[in-house]
Amino acid sequence: MTSARLWWQGARPRTLPASLAPVAVGAGSAAFTNNDGYHPLDLLITALCAVVALALQVGVNYANDYSDGIRGTDSERLGPIRLVGQGLAPPTHVRGAAFAAFGVAALAGLTLVVITGLWWLLAVGAAAIAAAWFYTGGPRPYGYAGLGEVFVFVFFGLVAVAGTAACLTGGVTLLSLVLAVPVGLLAVALLVANNLRDVHTDRAAGKNTLAARLGEARTRTLFVALIWLPFVIVALVSVAGLLSDAWPALGVLALVAVPLAAAPARQVRGGASGTDLIVVLGETARLELVFSILLAIGVSLSWH
Repeated sequence: MTSARLWWQGARPRTLPASLAPVAVGAGSAAFTNNDGYHPLDLLITALCAVVALALQVGVNYANDYSDGIRGTDSERLGPIRLVGQGLAPPTHVRGAAFAAFGVAALAGLTLVVITGLWWLLAVGAAAIAAAWFYTGGPRPYGYAGLGEVFVFVFFGLVAVAGTAACLTGGVTLLSLVLAVPVGLLAVALLVANNLRDVHTDRAAGKNTLAARLGEARTRTLFVALIWLPFVIVALVSVAGLLSDAWPALGVLALVAVPLAAAPARQVRGGASGTDLIVVLGETARLELVFSILLAIGVSLSWH
């Protein structure tokens, strides 16, 4: 019987900040747009958005474990444990855990739809669950074709931030879409670091991730760009806030996270590989979470 500790490790906790960070920024964007503070219902809606995002992240992690495991692409890898690939749990149990997580996300999402009346979110939620499963599942997984980064940017950047803001404001705003970009880029950096670590084993297994297609050198350059571009975007938004009250000038608070970006960028640029990239993965996750919390606070305080 698989222990709770192994199930927790199989959920890949280092990646979970990627689900909560965009919810925080979406809530901050809504606070700026509404310009009247938070209300009890807002807290419930934000909590439900966090449940949706977290459950989807756990679901996609278990789904990847299952699909990669039955394909045999997880037989020789570094990093977190692979429940199926290492024979630690029956494949059907891991698949069931993925579906259970997707079910939690669907239930929380349906509750959001009932509360907000935004019925179009049903289509968004269905698309998110389908994208999570077919990332490595199905006959033609798009994660094996180098498109995983697109999925992460769209669903853990644009959809998560703008969707949270929409639940709190009643519709998608330009500000939420703009703020979703830096959050999405940092989420992509997490995946790039992960795929850089596994680039050789992925190639051998026929898993043509973006890192496998670009090669190590260009993947390292991409990672560094993904780490620093969010700060440039936030700085530009903050400058716009000095010129117009339509933008949050205090978003500049996110720049306090710059020191957290220096270490992973330096390590990847310096040729970190193998287990060193596991450390980079953790540092990048921490960067995304701190950056997003600071951005959310700064935007929330920029009431006009």
